[in-house]
Amino acid sequence: MNIEGIILAAGLSSRAKAFKLELLLDGKTVLERCVESLYDACTRIIVVGGYEIQKIKTMLDKYPKVLVVCNESYETGMFSSVKTGMHHVQADRFFFTPGDYPLINPKVCQRLLEIQDDIVIPVIDGKKGHPILMRGSLAEEIIKMPDTSNLRDFINQRGFTAVAVQDEGILRDLDTQEDYRQLLLDIQSKMK
Repeated sequence: MNIEGIILAAGLSSRAKAFKLELLLDGKTVLERCVESLYDACTRIIVVGGYEIQKIKTMLDKYPKVLVVCNESYETGMFSSVKTGMHHVQADRFFFTPGDYPLINPKVCQRLLEIQDDIVIPVIDGKKGHPILMRGSLAEEIIKMPDTSNLRDFINQRGFTAVAVQDEGILRDLDTQEDYRQLLLDIQSKMK
């Protein structure tokens, strides 16, 4: 089966007070870790850039399955990046995640692929996480949505299948310097 990934990487990282996708976690950038979490499950990964797109292209140059696309309207909000990514979907199914989720376990991707529903979301302790797995045909529906919409509303209206997983990485994003410090501590403790 043809599986793709969409990773959103266009934002300004303003709350992080640094370009968070290039922050290092045990020798790899946050964005590289996010790409690698989906890499083995996907035939292609679409990374939607905008802000600092040249840095993103350089960072991901070594991954042959990655296609970096530019959202020229990235400053208008995340949904414009969602739509940009959806324009490139060609697969039967695709994973979707923001690029600041560096601790997704590849086993979670494999677990989601076992479920054949339209939208599949990993859940731990009742909390929804990433990546989300969607049927490829939904991309066209999302593209047609008004620009004032968002993906959360679409998913809630369509309904989804929740899959319980035992991995907190599905919830761990990086928005602030404090998040970054905590991720560093968590990675160091796992290595001991």
